[in-house]
Amino acid sequence: MVAQPREPGAPQAVGAPHYGDTLFNLYQDKTFSALTGLMVSQHFGRIAPHDDEAEVLRGGMLLAYGLHDEAAAVFAQLIENNASPAVRDRAWYFLAQARHQRGLNAVAEQALARIEAPLPGALQDERRLLQAQLLMARDDHAGAAAVLEALQADPQATPHAGLYARYNLGVALVKSGQADKGLALLDAVGRTPAANEEQRSLRDRANVALGFATLAGKQPREARSALQRVRLTGPSSNKALLGFGWAAAELKDPQLALAPWTELAGRGSAGGADASVLEARIALPFAMAELRAYGSALKGYEQAVAGFERERLALVESIAAIRAGVLVQGLLADNAAAADLGAATGIRTLPAMPHAAHLAPLFAGHAFQAAFRNLRDLNFLDANLARWQDSLGVYTEMLDNRRRAFAVKLPAARAHGGAAEIAALARRRDALAAELARVMADGDAAAFADERERGLLQRLAHGRATIAASDGAPDVLLAADTTERLRRAAGALTWQLALAFSERGWQATKALRASDNALAHAQAQDSALARAQRDEPARHAAFAERIAALAARVAALRPGITLAASAVQAQLQDIAVAELESQQERLAQYAAQARLAIAQIHDQAQFAQRTGAPGAAR
Repeated sequence: MVAQPREPGAPQAVGAPHYGDTLFNLYQDKTFSALTGLMVSQHFGRIAPHDDEAEVLRGGMLLAYGLHDEAAAVFAQLIENNASPAVRDRAWYFLAQARHQRGLNAVAEQALARIEAPLPGALQDERRLLQAQLLMARDDHAGAAAVLEALQADPQATPHAGLYARYNLGVALVKSGQADKGLALLDAVGRTPAANEEQRSLRDRANVALGFATLAGKQPREARSALQRVRLTGPSSNKALLGFGWAAAELKDPQLALAPWTELAGRGSAGGADASVLEARIALPFAMAELRAYGSALKGYEQAVAGFERERLALVESIAAIRAGVLVQGLLADNAAAADLGAATGIRTLPAMPHAAHLAPLFAGHAFQAAFRNLRDLNFLDANLARWQDSLGVYTEMLDNRRRAFAVKLPAARAHGGAAEIAALARRRDALAAELARVMADGDAAAFADERERGLLQRLAHGRATIAASDGAPDVLLAADTTERLRRAAGALTWQLALAFSERGWQATKALRASDNALAHAQAQDSALARAQRDEPARHAAFAERIAALAARVAALRPGITLAASAVQAQLQDIAVAELESQQERLAQYAAQARLAIAQIHDQAQFAQRTGAPGAAR
């Protein structure tokens, strides 16, 4: 289980976008992306104010991947750092879970005992179920029953947790000596309506447990009643059919046992060497012998021995195919690759190999499923590293292109607008600033004259010069009139310039300030280009060194993953071979029982012939 930051569905405010990205990937079941993205964001300090929540989440994902030591270190660090009480309690719970999965039940109980307040949501139910498991692990079934009774009676417990609590409580009560209460609970679970396959399977398990418990308690009628409720096609159906037959045998009704045992014995091709199927093959002639149909019983035992021999040879072929790698390679080829690390897609298609049906019980086992998931995880990691190898090659090409671009374009950019031109512009600016200061100080309104006004000033100056050059001319009255007109025009122009002086001075000051900003920007850009020209080669070299180091690291990791995958494949093959060898041992035992029964029937027949007893064989 991956640790959720809060109860699923509860609204929460996310104050860090990178933490929100982690949650998005997590809720999309992209846990590998969620974990790696979270660790990168933590490295760069992008998670605040969710640091403690993020650590709980990271520890939960590590725990889900089976990295118990790393997860335990995360939770222990949270506890040592005096996280908030709510975070600390969850850390203690996940630490207990990690220790339980490593078989450290005593320290797991100590961790659970450190939890100070109820956990949020479904975690509280899981905490009590874990506590009950730990108590049952040390044979304290009475203590486990007390915990499970409290969980069952809790109105806030989820229906899922309540159903499992009743089932486990029933088992715990039976083992603790309170058989009546335990069997009543198992009966209640066995009658509970089921909404999904998981609940139907649990209901079947409860009925099977109830049936065999009452059968062991010499209550065959109650056993039959419970076993009749088990589905004929579920994972518990074989065991239920076998138990139903033995209940009929206990009732001294071998005729009634024939139907379930005949059905079960006919499941050879689908059930492979399932223990219940094998037992039914010798139980069926046993029932016939009880009915004094000795001929049919003898034939049934002989068919069973022949069938056991065929099964033995088939198992030999299967073991040879497994050791040749057909099983693992077929499973990987026929079942879709994992979409993410730890994806629990399961085994849906049997590989094309001889007598694959023998492997059905194997695939249902936790050890094989866990090892197969490890192999798929290793293949996922290898594919991920292969993608990174390709990506690092692309990054190298990108860096080379960037180096070439800097080598060609940067000098040209500096030459186009380099420091010399900027220095000339700065000198011009200083000259303009000095001139503006003089104009403002002197009140030189004419300095702000526009093109039209400068033309008028020139015309006035030209007119004055003309009049001055015409001193002593005969037309004195005309000269005096012209001079007066020039004086009036000059006065009007001077008044206009003086009137616009303040505004034009402000506009000039603003323009100078804008020029200062533009010049500062140009200087900053030139400085940045200069720094880039100085520093970028070193940055490029650092990037190249990091890419080379990562490439070497990835290249070094892949052989280790390949080696680990080979070891896991060998482990899978060993598990499969061990399972099939145990099936061979069961076959040998059942074959020995069948041969003994055949010998007994022959002895009875010979005795009957010597003594003339009736009904020796039919």
